[in-house]
Amino acid sequence: MQKGRDKDIVLEVEDIHKTYKGHEVLRGISFKVKKGETKVIIGPSGTGKSTLLRCINQLTIPDKGRVWLEGEEVTHTKKNINQFRQKMGMVFQDFNLFDHLNALGNVEIGLVKVKRMDKDKARQKAMEELRQVGLENQAYLYPAQLSGGQKQRVSIARALAMDPKVILFDEPTSALDPELIGEVLEVIKNLAIQGMTMVLVTHEMGFARSVANEIIFMEEGKILESGEPQQLFINPKHERTKRFLKKIIELYGE
Repeated sequence: MQKGRDKDIVLEVEDIHKTYKGHEVLRGISFKVKKGETKVIIGPSGTGKSTLLRCINQLTIPDKGRVWLEGEEVTHTKKNINQFRQKMGMVFQDFNLFDHLNALGNVEIGLVKVKRMDKDKARQKAMEELRQVGLENQAYLYPAQLSGGQKQRVSIARALAMDPKVILFDEPTSALDPELIGEVLEVIKNLAIQGMTMVLVTHEMGFARSVANEIIFMEEGKILESGEPQQLFINPKHERTKRFLKKIIELYGE
């Protein structure tokens, strides 16, 4: 099903609800992401941020609501969901790499298996993406031989290889040692500069402030407040937003 819309809007999330075992995790989430925008979602743990990303790409099926990608409905569709997932990259907290494949193999597997790309062309494309994230020299190393930051950069390269319209990042630095966080954030920052459309869940407030076009603050499964970084950080409307940001800045020193 098509939707009449502003052609600059890549992703539209409309009234998403999700309940687990009687607990309402998401309670009517709606927002739009324009081409080239970076939308950052913040909020306390357990407020449904990761569930929201999983509902967007249909790893979790929402109980109610709709998701549109470039005007085509992702939810309640008869189309193969994998067609949409090719256009919607996902970078997880815990990398989700195949341990039996080297970095190059992890990036090229989707190109060969999903896109049916010629093996040589897939390898060339995979190497290009590893080069973009600064891992060309580690292409033949296996996940066990890579640091956490390198693993996460491989997973970003894997998402980029599919030429997605939008990439969803689910706290991409939360599983990393502090000294490795910077290398991953630098890659994401470069993608923002290049105009990649992204939705990012993170606790890295300084980073969020530097890359986001808009920040969404979620609390108890709802959007409590959203706005440009300067407005949200300097003059939040809600006392709850103010308390959350103060606590996070105290904790992480940003």
